[in-house]
Order: sequence, then structure tokens, then C-alpha cells
Amino acid sequence: MLPAFAEIAPGVRRILAPNPSMMTGPGTNTYLVGESAVAVIDPGPIISEHVEDIVEKSKGCIQWILATHTHPDHSPGVVLLTEMTGAEVLGIPAPDGQHQDRTFAPTRILADGDVLATDEFQLEVVHTPGHASNHVCFRHAELNWLFTGDHVIDGSTVVIDPPDGDMKDYIESLQKCKDLDCEALAPGHGDVIRDPARAIDWIIAHRLEREGKVKAAIEANPNRTTHELVPHVYRDVDPKLFGWAERSLLAHVLKLEADGLVVQANGRWNRLI
Repeated sequence: MLPAFAEIAPGVRRILAPNPSMMTGPGTNTYLVGESAVAVIDPGPIISEHVEDIVEKSKGCIQWILATHTHPDHSPGVVLLTEMTGAEVLGIPAPDGQHQDRTFAPTRILADGDVLATDEFQLEVVHTPGHASNHVCFRHAELNWLFTGDHVIDGSTVVIDPPDGDMKDYIESLQKCKDLDCEALAPGHGDVIRDPARAIDWIIAHRLEREGKVKAAIEANPNRTTHELVPHVYRDVDPKLFGWAERSLLAHVLKLEADGLVVQANGRWNRLI
């Protein structure tokens, strides 16, 4: 069980937002990086006591408010935190589509390779589309840690929800994170991941295994919709989650379609080869 508050590395503290659920696990992790000039990563949802806790534990030293992406469990708290601190907001605006936080309005739009520097630390922006097109991670140069938001989470996988979610981009971004050769990953949900390469390899293997199940299911059950294919592909998943599973299944078939392996007509899918 994660503690509500912990110093997880020198100059890095984690506050657990009180929003546990089937989708968020123990809750959303908010990170405070630095002491005299603090970068807040992912203030989480609008929960006043959580935002007040961020301000208190930052001791009035918040310089930047960062969002890894604009899903509703990660960025809506930015508005209240900005009102309370006047800190600069950094990230990438919400893309079109459902499940996006339209209140997020960065004063500075981040790009891959940008660096945020203080006398205590440097954070490098790593653009990691896939789970969301505007998703970024932040690499702490001194620790060689990566704050991964929802791109890599502890002990589970995330939903890839088209059209903004893209399975091909997601897998490529996972490899990009692995190539950074970081010492640890600080995820948006769950505990610190101390063996990044192993964790990322597991996620990639899991996704490719699921892709194989999708291809097999389409071959064995031709001319079916994604809704009809879900029980064949996700036999290991609680049926209560089939709605979300169907979104990731769609991401898989769209990747297979782009790869020239399946074709669809009127929402029904068939193997090409």
C-alpha cells in the first residue's frame, strides 16, 4: 500500500491523490521536484484537500506546474493550484476527443528535448505519444529518473483509446523510454519502478502478445466487430472492463490495418494475410 506522502529520492517527494479506482489504482501520483524552486508534476484531479497539501508541502516555493497529459485524473487540479500559487503552467494543450481536460491552458507549450533547469535539478522533456498524443515524460538529469505519467505505470498496463491513443506510437515511445537507460521510473500510478528495462520489455511483450491474440481472433472469427471480438481476445480480463478493453482492441486492429495485415468494411474486420 502506497503511503499518502513519501520522499522517494533526494529532492523528490510524492503525494498520493485520494482518487483510488479500478482505473487509477491507489490514486494519481503528484510529484514535487526540488526544494527552493519546486516543479509540481501532475496535480491530479480537482480535489481541494489534495491541492492544498501540494501547496503546504512545497512550502510556497512552486515555480512550475507540469502536466504529463490532459486526462481527467492528471491535470484538472492545475487550475486551482495556479489560482493559489500563480506558478507557470507547462505542458501540451488537450487534443480533440473525449476524456480530455479542456481547462488545461499552459502558459508555455513544451516540446521534445526542452530542458527546465534550476540550481538543484534539470528536467528534460521527452515526448511520448501513444496513451495520449500530448503525453510527455520528464527525465531528471541528476537522478537519471524518468517521471512517466501514464506511459508506464506500476504493475499494470494502460488503455490506448483511439483516435487520440495510438498503439504504434505507444510501442515506439516505450522503446524510446527504454533507450534512455534510466535508473528508475516514477509512474503516474503505483510505486517507483527500479528495473525500467525489465518493466518496459514486459509491457511491449504483453502488447505484442495481445496483438497476436487479435490476429488469431479475427482469423477464427471473420467479419466481426470489435465489440464481438472482445470476449475472444480478453478472456483473462474481468467482463466489467470489456468497454475499456474494446478501446485498446480497436487500437490494435488500427495498427494491424496500418501494417497491411487486416482490413475492415462497415466496422467488421478480416485478415488479409
